[in-house]
Amino acid sequence: MKTVSWFSAGVSSAVATKLCIDVVDEIIYIDIEDHHPDSMRFVMDCEKWFGKSIQILQSPYRCVENAVLSAGGRGYINGPSGAACTRFLKRRVRREWEIEQRDKLQYIWGLDIDEKHRVERLELAMPDQTHIFPLIEKEMIKSDAHKILSASGIKRPKMYDLGYNNNNCIGCVKGGMGYWNKIRIDFPDVFNNRAKLERRVKATCIKGVYLDELSPDRGRHTKPICDDCGIFCEIIAIN
Repeated sequence: MKTVSWFSAGVSSAVATKLCIDVVDEIIYIDIEDHHPDSMRFVMDCEKWFGKSIQILQSPYRCVENAVLSAGGRGYINGPSGAACTRFLKRRVRREWEIEQRDKLQYIWGLDIDEKHRVERLELAMPDQTHIFPLIEKEMIKSDAHKILSASGIKRPKMYDLGYNNNNCIGCVKGGMGYWNKIRIDFPDVFNNRAKLERRVKATCIKGVYLDELSPDRGRHTKPICDDCGIFCEIIAIN
C-alpha cells in the first residue's frame, strides 16, 4: 500500500497532509502556471514543515489557456462534465502517474467536516483506492485548519489574504459572477485575457454570459470564491 497526498497548495490540504505525515509515502503537487506566484513559496515552506519532499508534476499544456485551446477551440471551457483545464492539467497528469504505479494506492484528502457529504461520492468515484479524511475524522472545519497552519508559523498563500477561500488558479473558470467581478478588480489582466479567450473559442466560463458583457454590479452579494480545485473536482467530473 502506497499512501499519497495530492497536495493542492491549499491550507486544508496542507494540514491534512501534516496530520498523516507519518504514514505518507509520497506528496505530489501539480503545478499550473496560472497559480499565484506565492503558491510555490507555500509549497516550499510546507515541504520543510512536512519534513518530506514534495514531487512537482506539470502537464505539457502548462496553463489554462493552452488547455482550453487543446480542446480544439470547439466552444468548450467549462460545462456539466467539468472544465477543459481540469481534463488536461490535472486529470491526465494524475492518470499517467497512476498507470506507472504497481502498489495499491491510498489517498489523503483535505475535506473538512462541512464537506462530509462529498465523501460517499468520492469513494464511489474511486473504488480502486482507499481514502483517508483526517480533518473529518477530527471534526475540523476550514477555520481550524487555518489556525493550525498559523500556529506552525507558516504564512498562508496570498490568495487567502486577498479574500479568496481557496488557493485555486487565478481566474478559475468555475467561478461565478461575484468571483469574476473580484478578479476584475484584483487581476484585471487575467480578467481581460479570459474574456478574450471566451470570444476566441465561442464559449463562456459563466453560463449564459460572456465576461466582457458581465456587469460589474452582478454577484456583489455572493462570496467571491468557488470550490477548491484540487484533485477532487476532476474526479467528480469524469466518473
